[in-house]
Order: sequence, then C-alpha cells, then structure tokens
Amino acid sequence: MKTYAAVIEYLFARLPMFTRDGASAFNPDVDKTLLLCEALGNPHKKFKSIHIAGTNGKGSSSHMLASVLANSGYKTGLYTSPHLVDFRERIRIDGNMVPEQHVVEFVNTHRELIEDLKPSFFEVTVAMAFDYFAQQQVDIAVIEVGLGGRLDSTNIISPELCLITNIGMDHMNILGNTLAEIAGEKAGIIKQNTPVVISEKQTEIQHVFEEKAKSLNAELMYATDRYAVLSSERLAEGLKITVESKANHTKDTWLCDLTGSYQTKNILGVLTCIDELGKLGFQLPKEKVQYALSHVQELTGLRGRWQTLQTNPWVICDTGHNEDGIKEVLKNLASLQFNQLHFIFGAMRDKDLSHILPLLPKDAQYYFAAPDMPRAMPANQLTELAISHGLKGTYYSSIEAAFDAAQELYKDGDLIFVGGSTFVVAELLTNRF
Repeated sequence: MKTYAAVIEYLFARLPMFTRDGASAFNPDVDKTLLLCEALGNPHKKFKSIHIAGTNGKGSSSHMLASVLANSGYKTGLYTSPHLVDFRERIRIDGNMVPEQHVVEFVNTHRELIEDLKPSFFEVTVAMAFDYFAQQQVDIAVIEVGLGGRLDSTNIISPELCLITNIGMDHMNILGNTLAEIAGEKAGIIKQNTPVVISEKQTEIQHVFEEKAKSLNAELMYATDRYAVLSSERLAEGLKITVESKANHTKDTWLCDLTGSYQTKNILGVLTCIDELGKLGFQLPKEKVQYALSHVQELTGLRGRWQTLQTNPWVICDTGHNEDGIKEVLKNLASLQFNQLHFIFGAMRDKDLSHILPLLPKDAQYYFAAPDMPRAMPANQLTELAISHGLKGTYYSSIEAAFDAAQELYKDGDLIFVGGSTFVVAELLTNRF
C-alpha cells in the first residue's frame, strides 16, 4: 500500500473497530497488545508515561497535562481516542500529529504480523503509538485509556503516575451495571508503588480505589482534598477559575481555553498531577503552566470540548455522550443567553438513552440524525424515543442535512448546539468545519 488513504482504508475495513462495531470489537484482555509490542521490541518499556482513565474528563485532562509538559520543555507524546477528523489525531508529539508516512511504513512493515494476530483496530493503534513514541525518544507520554482500564490495550505500561477523572454510567454492557463495578474496571490502571490521583471524591465508590491502592502499595490522593474551586467565570478569552490550596490557603487564578463548566472538576486533578510530577523531578514553572492551560487547543490540537464553531449563526458543539456528560452540557447551556435552542442530536444504538432523553430541555427544537456508521441509532427510531419523552423535532437523512435545516430556521439571538455523540460532532467537523 503506497498511500496514506489506502492504509487507513485497510485499517478501517480489515480490523474490528469499537466505534463502528461496538462491543464485538472489544478484546477483553491485553494479550494481543502484548504480543504486538513484543514483536516491536517492547516499545512501551522505553519511555516514561502518565496513564489516565475515567468516564468523563479523561480526554480534556490528558490534553491539559500534555500541554503543560510540552510547554515546559519536555518532548511529550499524547495518545487519545477516538479521533474526530483525522486518524492521526490519536498519536501526537508536542501537538503535532504522527506523519502520514510513518503510518504507511508501520502498516506495510508489520502487515504480516497484523494479519497473523488479527488484533482489533484499537490494539494496532496503541502499538503504533507506543512504537512511535519510543522511536522519537519522548521524555514522557500522556496515555488516555480507550475503554475501562483493567482490560484496555493501553494497560501494559508502567506509568510514573495515574489519574482517574470521574466515574459515571457508560458502556454498561462491557464495564458493569453499577458505579462500583465500573470503578473497579477503571481502578485496574493502578500499579504497584505508583501514585494515583482521583479528580473527584465520590463517596459511594471511594472504597474501590482505596482497597485497590492499598493492595498495591500505591499512594492515593483525592484532588478535592488538595484543592477547592472558589469561583469560575466564562470570559471571551476563556474560563477563569480561582482555586484555593487547602494546605496553605493560597489562591491562584487560572485561565483555561477549554471553557466547559466541567473543566472546574478536571483542573483540580490536573493541578494535583502537576504537584506530583514536581515531586518526581519534572520542572513545571507556574508561568509555563498558566500559558499551557490557556492555550490547550493551540498546543495540542484538541477540538470538540464545548467549542464555539462560529458566531453567526452561533454554533457550539460538545462531545459529551453519557448521562454525566449531558448534565454538564445542560449546565453550560443554562449559563448562556439565547432565544431558541436548535439541538442537533444523534446517538449510538448501544447507548442507554433512558437516563439521557428525560434530561433534555423540552422547549428546544430537535434535529435528529444518525452519524454515517453501522453502530449509529437510526434517526427515525431515535425520534420516536425522543417524542415519547416529550421532545419535539424531526429526523433527517444525515448530520449535514440536520445542520442545514437548523441553519434555515435560525434567527438572530438563537443558538445551534451539536452533540449527543462524539461521532455527531466528528461528522460535522469533518464535513463543514
């Protein structure tokens, strides 16, 4: 295969892919990842790392930490998933995506191995990322868990530090039907003698983390025991967050260019990680941290987190796609002034919408559509479900058609919001922005 396009088509078509195929593409162990990496010379053992899990907030937290490390002068790898527009978004160094040629060469060189082992799309991607980071000799890599933690392909690393952001109800068909069961899967990233930061103390599940950490002699700390948010204000240039240290009652104000209200939760975990990295010998000067947090999107390429896509018409998108994520979206919407809300909404067929649809505002005008992938819930089926929960709207043949319809009905002072699924946002970004 000579071209990047041919290689990507091969990866997408040949390998089981969770985003397309759902649970059937999830290999419930790390065996194939270990075999792949062994054949590559165990690249995951050749660089330092931070491992990040959680139901919501792990992507934003990963990008914030990568921004801080890179801006402080460390050659920083970043592995995240899924991508929104370009596959290469998953693998970055200092904000720059892995070159197309590297992807081509990796797949061509290891095609026989890939076809022998028959790994999932995600397993190949993880191995490719680790191989690239090792080759490029990164100082440290920030590694975001794909799904869960214990059985996730990324869970073969021996990190310097672990971060678990929050636990909510998502992917119950794989991770379990209670918060404690899901927390048990996320806690699977905790390693022997390795410090672990928990962004939010959730009293009903804290025993899960504490027991796991104790069994592995891992120092566990809750960010909310270290810091408290005193105030937050959304300004034109970003989200201004004032944080107090509980140890010495000093106050710092941070400007974050990720402006979703949920960043007030994420920043506490990030600041606690920065403290721990300092103890491990990393030099992260305060002025470098301040600049990095106010330029996350520029320094890392992050998109889709409460992002204003344009102002006339006013369009905002967010990738929140589970109950807690949607609650945060609604909190953000409640903080804005607009006349009519035009809500473009799509979902995956394996998503439990019984806890999401009742939360959505009844006075919005909905435009239901399915992303162009087999796992998507058909738009007509989604519309029937939504109407049964008192929502009003129409279904459309595509995300673009729904967006066009919303633009046609838009009046000055209105707001178009795009969300419900990462893949709804991805499709709009790919085709229109």
